[in-house]
Amino acid sequence: MFYLKKRIEISSSHALRLSYESKCTKIHGHNWIITVFCRRAELNEHGMIIDFSEIKRIVNQLDHAYLNTIVFQPTAENIAKFVCDNILHCYRVDVQESEGNTVCYIK
Repeated sequence: MFYLKKRIEISSSHALRLSYESKCTKIHGHNWIITVFCRRAELNEHGMIIDFSEIKRIVNQLDHAYLNTIVFQPTAENIAKFVCDNILHCYRVDVQESEGNTVCYIK
């Protein structure tokens, strides 16, 4: 089995829809660190699991974006699932929202 890990930093904004009072319901931004993990038993015809540039292309759709227009209820958890669901051979995504606040989604 072959494993790949790619770390990408992006900046974007969001506002959460919550049933309780929170400063996070106002539009605010983060410098996110998104780490993508892929695996594949056999390499493709180019000798890769997936091209690193394809991972970057998908994650960069979120860079400098208002995430509410891309991900419904853009919590770090939902962002991790969105990224994982849109990258071939991806089985795990870690999303660090801020120092000390990281989520992990595993398929």
